[in-house]
Amino acid sequence: MPEKKRVAVLFGGHSTEYGVSLQSAASVLEHFNRERFEAVPIGIARQGGWYLYRGPVQAVRDDAWQRDEFCAPVVLSPSRGGPALLSLEDGAPRGIAVDAAFPVLHGKDGEDGTVQGLFALAGVPLVGCGVLASALCMDKARAHKLVQAEGIRVPRSFSHQRPYCAREVLQEADGLGYPLFVKPVRSGSSYGVSRVEMARDLLPAVERAFAHDDTVLLEEAIPGREVGCAVLGNGELALGEVDEIELQGGFFDFSEKYTLKTARVHVPARLPASAADRVRAVAARVYRILACQGFARVDLFYTPEGEIVFHEVNTIPGFTSHSRFPRMMQAAGWSLKQVLTAAIDLALRCGADCGEV
Repeated sequence: MPEKKRVAVLFGGHSTEYGVSLQSAASVLEHFNRERFEAVPIGIARQGGWYLYRGPVQAVRDDAWQRDEFCAPVVLSPSRGGPALLSLEDGAPRGIAVDAAFPVLHGKDGEDGTVQGLFALAGVPLVGCGVLASALCMDKARAHKLVQAEGIRVPRSFSHQRPYCAREVLQEADGLGYPLFVKPVRSGSSYGVSRVEMARDLLPAVERAFAHDDTVLLEEAIPGREVGCAVLGNGELALGEVDEIELQGGFFDFSEKYTLKTARVHVPARLPASAADRVRAVAARVYRILACQGFARVDLFYTPEGEIVFHEVNTIPGFTSHSRFPRMMQAAGWSLKQVLTAAIDLALRCGADCGEV
């Protein structure tokens, strides 16, 4: 039997999406292909400390993983040629070699290219998107500009940093029309996002968004269906079934994303086959435009006129049983275990081609 490849699986993180990461990582660890890979779980506490984790998966899901008997401090060494991870257990550094790193992190300091850059320095292949794609996709404003330059429609928008002129913001909102969305440029899971129905609610929404990022986006509301497509691959791409979010009101905020109190996610989307094919084709184009690798979920709008409008790319989508990415891939014939195995193989293959493993 060939020796198993060791994969560092990172979870938690210094982000408002810490709890979401725990749920995704628990699912990833439960569906790991243990015949071929050995998981090396690395927990990152809310305060930013890194730990080698040796406890049960359920404790990760329950946010009960930070116990002395489960954890040993660990650091990442950017020096190539030696073990990428150093365990500091008992005060004596011990090298831990890994063949790839799988960040199951959501939001800032995990999905935005920061952690990806650390592993790139260390020469460790990444499962999923690299530094450039992670940074671009996290920045909604810049991602929109690049995609629009390639001829794909994006929502009209304006961005602001502090200090901003309230009168200018109100005038821009009038030009976009109500309702509109106010959102942090770099945030996920709809944290800080507001759907604004009237002018009196605009400036408070802007302040809420500023609590999550230093740049805020005013964005027109696109009528129609919110759809998405899971993408897996580097050169040749595997595309999942298109899904569709059905809302009873409001928008797909954090609560709806993770509880589905009133929303429903249809897989496949309630679209004609030809329309779903067009959505998949645009998703694949966006994936390549933004230099994505490994996997990502591309979110789009499908208007009543049949136009496809780019929304955003999630480079580390949720991996729980009810998350959109696994469900879209499952509908296309891929189990979560198969998806994870393929994603790790892509990273190892890319690393070998680049001389990193």
